[in-house]
Amino acid sequence: MDHLYKKIGSLVPSSNATQEQEFWAALPRDTSLHTARLKLTKVGPESTIQIVEELEEGSRRLADADVDVLLLALTAPSSRKGLGYDRELKKRMEDASGKPATTAATATVEALNVLGVRKVALGAPWSDEVNGFTASFLEASGFEVPTRRALGYVDNLDIGALPAKTAYDLGRSLDADGVDAVMLACGNWHSMGVIDRLEQEIGKPVLTTNQVSMWGALRILGHVGSLPGYGILLRDHLRAG
Repeated sequence: MDHLYKKIGSLVPSSNATQEQEFWAALPRDTSLHTARLKLTKVGPESTIQIVEELEEGSRRLADADVDVLLLALTAPSSRKGLGYDRELKKRMEDASGKPATTAATATVEALNVLGVRKVALGAPWSDEVNGFTASFLEASGFEVPTRRALGYVDNLDIGALPAKTAYDLGRSLDADGVDAVMLACGNWHSMGVIDRLEQEIGKPVLTTNQVSMWGALRILGHVGSLPGYGILLRDHLRAG
């Protein structure tokens, strides 16, 4: 890491138009973002498996830019096949690139543990079926998911066009007694901007795919500090991993 900026290399779905916006808005000044695209236009049971067929090729391309960490900031693909699947993908990325790596699913589990969360409400813009895969991954990882709701969108461009209010409204509806935190999953959903407001109103941590993924990557980079404006996780729990 002898270059001026620490570099995050992110593997982004080809139809995603949200993730880079949210990352650039929140990243510390000494950290830059570099992306490679993996083919995905629909969010479904098969596409969330097929997207990782290009994982090694995308990882090698990002390594050409001498990134410091690789990131698969995609909750559905990285949790799709259950417990341990995220670690398989992480290893594939590392083997292909020679760089440390993490995934959205890996970072979510780490974040929930750091925050002391045991019961998490799960909301997402995709289908109930895809939401079920993510909920099963979280349950297999030792968490309870007493409440889950999905908006039913399949086309990823439609998801990217959803206003942030959809994330806010779903987050409010998920809050309930006995729930320790709310997770708003999907990297193409405008949701980072509503985290602070939601946390203030429900009095609980709120996690999103892009937020936890950035947190996981910054910890690998050794970033220690506070990034206010995006919830308690980035404000108070950003320590080197």
